Amino acid sequence: MFSGFFNYDNPVWRFIGKFGDLIILNILWLICSIPIFTIGASTTAVYYVTLKLVRDDDGYTIRSFFKSFKENFKQSTVIWLILLVVGLILGVDLYFFTRLFTGSGSFRTVMLTVFLAMVLIYAAVFTYIFPLQARFFNTVKRTFFNAFFMSLRHLFRTIGMIAIDGALLAAGFLLMVPPMLMIFMLFGFPLLAFINSYILAPVFNQYIPKVEEEKGEELRPLFADEEEPVSSILMAKGDEHQEEKPESEVTEFIETQDGQD
Repeated sequence: MFSGFFNYDNPVWRFIGKFGDLIILNILWLICSIPIFTIGASTTAVYYVTLKLVRDDDGYTIRSFFKSFKENFKQSTVIWLILLVVGLILGVDLYFFTRLFTGSGSFRTVMLTVFLAMVLIYAAVFTYIFPLQARFFNTVKRTFFNAFFMSLRHLFRTIGMIAIDGALLAAGFLLMVPPMLMIFMLFGFPLLAFINSYILAPVFNQYIPKVEEEKGEELRPLFADEEEPVSSILMAKGDEHQEEKPESEVTEFIETQDGQD
């Protein structure tokens, strides 16, 4: 009985071990985010690892993090800079209409309503876009489209993730609750990514080609832009055990997913 309990393969110990991985991820994320413009790549790398943790896909946390960081650096950085600019614009507009605007009260209310709606859309896209970049092959444009599309199609999950993340951030930083502050010091953003990954995993499974699930391969799914050459999609990113797929199979899956859009 006790030998089974202390076995590392015991589900309890495996779950506890994942929190050790989150501490490592938190350190890596903080260090790799220091230059600011690399936040997108480090966030994508965190989601790459947490999505593997949710799937109970054993691997080396540090190696997987830097593998994703390197592979996704260019696109993740472009995505992050776009989100940063849009976020700054929304922030300035909200600040203007809440603190500086002195015109009509009704116009102010209308504009605040519009910008708050845009903030919710921004939060929804932000929640999906880096996990999508970590899990799927795509162009930047297509990744933004897919993030928006999925956030609407899976609206209840989207609301749930935004609510959970907002509540945890509020408890840790706004309410200054000591236990929450300690948790965030240890686990930081990777804790939110880990929670989100549990919610996102069933969503992403709906877009994974069935042929890959049956073969048990680790090739990440192609939710691709049909204007992009198949060969470049295949070579853009790779997992540890990735194998090239025949062009006919890839093309067929692309057409299937575009039909779902």
